[in-house]
Amino acid sequence: MAGPLHIALINPNATASMTGQALQSARRVAQQLTRITALTGADVPATIEGFADEAMSVPAMLRMIRKAESGGAQATVIACFDDPGLDAAREVATGPVIGICQAGVQAAMVIAKRFSIITTLPRSIPIIEDLVQRYGADRHCRRVRCIDLPVLALESEMARAYDLLLAEIARARDEDGAEAVLLGCAGMSELALPLTQATGVVVIDGIVVAVKQAEALVGAGLKTSKVNAYDYPRLKAGLRQHETPAPHAETALKSGS
Repeated sequence: MAGPLHIALINPNATASMTGQALQSARRVAQQLTRITALTGADVPATIEGFADEAMSVPAMLRMIRKAESGGAQATVIACFDDPGLDAAREVATGPVIGICQAGVQAAMVIAKRFSIITTLPRSIPIIEDLVQRYGADRHCRRVRCIDLPVLALESEMARAYDLLLAEIARARDEDGAEAVLLGCAGMSELALPLTQATGVVVIDGIVVAVKQAEALVGAGLKTSKVNAYDYPRLKAGLRQHETPAPHAETALKSGS
């Protein structure tokens, strides 16, 4: 594909420092000509730690995706491991939308026969287990583990988080037979490389994998299919103009039709 590539990196929560960390990880692996625009949620939870947080974050995320695409973004990476609103995001987007859980799980299945996932809190385990099953990886994922630490503590207690992850990776290797470990939170992104070096286990960061996948899909000329399931949402009565989901619907409203 000729010319620079533009990726929107969206943090669905309201913590800007997490957006900055995700952007740093993304830029580390992106091609030289790839432009990455990082966006942070507004009027949403500070972190996404459960189903309610996910639900509250999605409307703002969908608006950010439409705004990013109107600004030239060709692909979107959702920087939250719960992959919140992923199907809805693919409906409103023209370009590929990549969730870091799905990207990480797919990468893990390519480079290892068996893998484990390590997340933050116990409440996140069933959410991720369901995602693993949805992505067809339940036979490959040995276990979803946690370090029992809130998301924001990954920043405020980084040294402790590193030590807990170090110990949990060793357990995943020795008890689960895991040949690779997938980090189950975007806030762990900066720790992937040092953990790989310290343990000898391949530690996967979903942000890095998702960015490279976005580059590949756009480079291959692929966009989100608009046949049936991921077609743009139909325009409904009562929607305000900024909420209209599809480019053709927006044009219709502006023209008064």
